[in-house]
Amino acid sequence: MEGVKKVAVIGSGTMGAGIAQVSIQNGYSSILYDIDHQQLANAKAQVFQRLDRLVKKGRISDEESIQAKENLRVTTDLKNLKEADLVIEAAPEILDIKTSIFQELTAICSSETIFATNTSSLSITEIAGYIQDPSRLAGLHFFNPAPLMPLVEIVQGISTNQATIHRLKDFAEKIHKYPVVCRDTPGFIVNRVARPFYNEALKILNDQVASVEQIDRIMKKSGGFKMGPFELQDLIGIDINFATTKTVYSSFFGENRFRPHYYQERMVQAGRLGRKTEGGFYDYASTEH
Repeated sequence: MEGVKKVAVIGSGTMGAGIAQVSIQNGYSSILYDIDHQQLANAKAQVFQRLDRLVKKGRISDEESIQAKENLRVTTDLKNLKEADLVIEAAPEILDIKTSIFQELTAICSSETIFATNTSSLSITEIAGYIQDPSRLAGLHFFNPAPLMPLVEIVQGISTNQATIHRLKDFAEKIHKYPVVCRDTPGFIVNRVARPFYNEALKILNDQVASVEQIDRIMKKSGGFKMGPFELQDLIGIDINFATTKTVYSSFFGENRFRPHYYQERMVQAGRLGRKTEGGFYDYASTEH
């Protein structure tokens, strides 16, 4: 099996656009897919703007920026992904959406195309069970923001073969990420560790022990974290974080330490989802936090 040459990314939200940027910056011919024309146009513009900022900061040259931009194509037609060697799905964290995408892809792509899902908590084994050859599907979990965060979890489902893992690990290294291979368990490694980080912060806030700002400041100054739990929820998206917590809690059959907190649900119900709605635990409309 040859290495990856052409990459497709499904979903042009924050994560999908970030993954596409990492791919094109590292020389891969890449196609970004979404069902929403406007979302796709916005994502392309944002990627190009970030590349322009990198040039201004001296991180990349004009030539590298031009080449990266030339590496990117966008489409709303799934059939245009047929030549991809690797398809990375970064669709919403809903099982039915993800399985439907991969079922369509099996009829479009080559029998040697590697399928990867960026899910943060859904079962790789379950997703793979919906396609004819589950051995070529694995988890490839990036962290937000994808262009900056070095870690990538490569998650091996029960049916995932070693050739798939090898190709994903090789790809991750070539885009200058640090790959960690793990088994298909609820939350994998990082999200399993992270649930108490968020949940305890929410409990402290709800008990009125400390404010959002105080908790974040303490975790950064005393805990050595680059971002506090509330800043991080706003960056990731409170809705995404809440969905992940619910999935991990359910997957561990209601183990108490993973229990979601109702305050996070209230934030979602209020539409305060973080940076993407210009308001979450912090406000972003007028001034950048």
